[in-house]
Amino acid sequence: MADNSKESPDLERAPERLGDAAYREMKERIIRGVYRPGHKLTVRAIAQDLEVSTTPARDAINRLTSEGALFYAGPKTVVVPVLDASALREITLTRLALEGLASEQAAQHGTPVEVEKLKSLQKLINSALDEKRYAEALWHNKEFHFTVYRLAGLPQLVSMIESLWLRIGPSLHNLYPEFAEEKYGVRNHEIAMEALAERDAASLRAAMENDIRDGYRRLKRANPERDAGQSS
Repeated sequence: MADNSKESPDLERAPERLGDAAYREMKERIIRGVYRPGHKLTVRAIAQDLEVSTTPARDAINRLTSEGALFYAGPKTVVVPVLDASALREITLTRLALEGLASEQAAQHGTPVEVEKLKSLQKLINSALDEKRYAEALWHNKEFHFTVYRLAGLPQLVSMIESLWLRIGPSLHNLYPEFAEEKYGVRNHEIAMEALAERDAASLRAAMENDIRDGYRRLKRANPERDAGQSS
């Protein structure tokens, strides 16, 4: 009888790898604000979108619901949560602490190459904002922030920050169009890039914290605006 012992482990791990890939892709989409708060998704739609079968799609959904990024509204339907004022405040306070720390630690590891990478990302953000392509701006905004945070060299800290973005990511749609028109984020990012170039830890931390605070003020106003729109 043929010895299949070398093949079996690979076959057993294949669905898990596919499920992991689906999970990572869905997680990244939520973090980057691809889906708005309240958006409904079906297992079949996610499977088609990710070009996988329903089994890894369902596995990804189950993992994301356990992390609070999605919740079941039916046997085959999940919804992106809408943050209430209390959750928004708690997430923001935690972000200030963790992202401020990561920025401070990142300052001493900045290089001209990293600064140029941030400048390139900011050009993409500016172009998207000018053309009102807000979903694209959010996509690049996530990369800008995490380029800074990864410089800290603290992967567990970055992982904790990522878990917060998994909760806040969809709500960032509510920043626009005001955030684009007033250029709040652009100014904060410009200060952050200058601080990183100068390895100024205090200024880099302040710039990234101000970005979070400015966003929070807009998101807090968006809550009653959204409720009013739904009741009208």
